Amino acid sequence: RLLSAEHIVIATGTRPARPDSVEFDGRTIMDSDNVLTLERVPRSMVIVGAGVIGMEYASMFAALGSKVTVVEKRAGMLDMCDVEVIESLKYHLRDLAVTFRFGETVAAVERHPRGTLTVLESGKKIPADAVMYSAGRQGLTDELDLDKAGLSADPRGRIAVDEHYRTQVPHIYAVGDVIGFPALAATSMEQGRSAAYHACGEPVGRMHNLQPIGTIPEISFVGRTDDQLTEERVPFEAGISRYRELARGQIIGDSHGMLKLLVSPDDRTLLGVHCFGTGATELIHIGQSVMGCGGTVDYLVNAVFNYPTLAESYKVAALDATNRLRQIDRIGD
Repeated sequence: RLLSAEHIVIATGTRPARPDSVEFDGRTIMDSDNVLTLERVPRSMVIVGAGVIGMEYASMFAALGSKVTVVEKRAGMLDMCDVEVIESLKYHLRDLAVTFRFGETVAAVERHPRGTLTVLESGKKIPADAVMYSAGRQGLTDELDLDKAGLSADPRGRIAVDEHYRTQVPHIYAVGDVIGFPALAATSMEQGRSAAYHACGEPVGRMHNLQPIGTIPEISFVGRTDDQLTEERVPFEAGISRYRELARGQIIGDSHGMLKLLVSPDDRTLLGVHCFGTGATELIHIGQSVMGCGGTVDYLVNAVFNYPTLAESYKVAALDATNRLRQIDRIGD
């Protein structure tokens, strides 16, 4: 089928990547799409891959009562997130009886009448009712005949674009998961809007680089992490608020949640905001707005937040950060 138009936007999305060495059957050995067709919650489950999708399903099945084991060849999980947030998440998931096997690679998955046996290269064997692979996503471009339009995709099926989401063929645009990171619904929508405006010659502002990231269980952040700032040799001070210290956190029974502010000691602006817990993906927009307007931690210190709310965590974290900055100033004087 041949399609032609003055302007074309490719927004075909992705599908779960499937390693050739794994025999998927959609019932006992699954990917993140056909896991949704399960007729009953497995008593035990192995999840291969500790990325965003793997951890989302790990938390969901653990909350439903499955005994979950996560296998990840890297030394940790969700490496784009703040280290303290990840430690809080690990603590929370271990409370739900989730077992982590980091630094391990799956050698084979055996299917047996009574379940599956996941064999690791280290020699460990993990019995479970089901196995779910979360090996990333593959761009849905293999059936588009891109070469006929003068385009190509990388091995992951992703299409390269410029700052206006144009491909190497000027009248063809690509947006969403098919162009890669961050591959989130919110950013994909904005990419599509920006591409359409540009294609039609309408003025449109550049997408702000302060794009919030959000996952389930609720983790959300905007700006840079501790590790990024340290690597870039950017000085910062951190302020932390824990939900268990807030009246609203105690009311809702969330003892794991936390909010963390990274503050510049030079001009007191926010360099990053990281949140874990109930309402994290909503709360992050306060920090996003302050950062986007060039506000400082002093605005949060002096602002009045409704009580009892989780938003009050911004004032508590801001006070924590400014108290640390004050101690540095006093010693320096």
